[in-house]
Amino acid sequence: MARHVEVNDLVWRALSKANVPSLKEPSGLVRDDGKCPDGSTLIPELAGKSMMWDVTVVNTLAKSYILISASPGGAAEHAAARRSSKYSSLPSYHIFQSLALETLDPINITDISFLSELGRRLTGVSGYPRETTHLFH
Repeated sequence: MARHVEVNDLVWRALSKANVPSLKEPSGLVRDDGKCPDGSTLIPELAGKSMMWDVTVVNTLAKSYILISASPGGAAEHAAARRSSKYSSLPSYHIFQSLALETLDPINITDISFLSELGRRLTGVSGYPRETTHLFH
C-alpha cells in the first residue's frame, strides 16, 4: 500500500512540475462498482483527451504471480492488462495509463514509454537533463 501511494504521488508531482495540471482520485469518474482511477489530468493534451492513470504494485514473489514472474516484468505486464480491462468502460474522451510495477523493480513496457515522455517534459521545463533518470529511481 505504501508503494502505491508513493508512486501515485510521484506521478502527480511530476505532472504538476511539467505544467500538466492534474488531480488525484478525481470524482465523477467512478466506475459501476464505485472504484475510481488514482488520478486524471485536468486539461486535454493528447489528441484532445485527458489522461487518467491508475497505479498497481504487485508482489513478484506472491504465490499467484510465481509462474508469471518467470519472465522479467511478466507480473507487471499481467497487472497492466488487468487494469486496462478494469477501466475499459471509462468515457472515451480519456486516455487510460496503467502504471504497473513489481516489488522487485520491473515495470511494464507502456510505463517505460509514459515515464520517459514525462521525463522529457520535465527536462523541457526545468532544463535539467537527468529528470527521466530521477523518475525511474
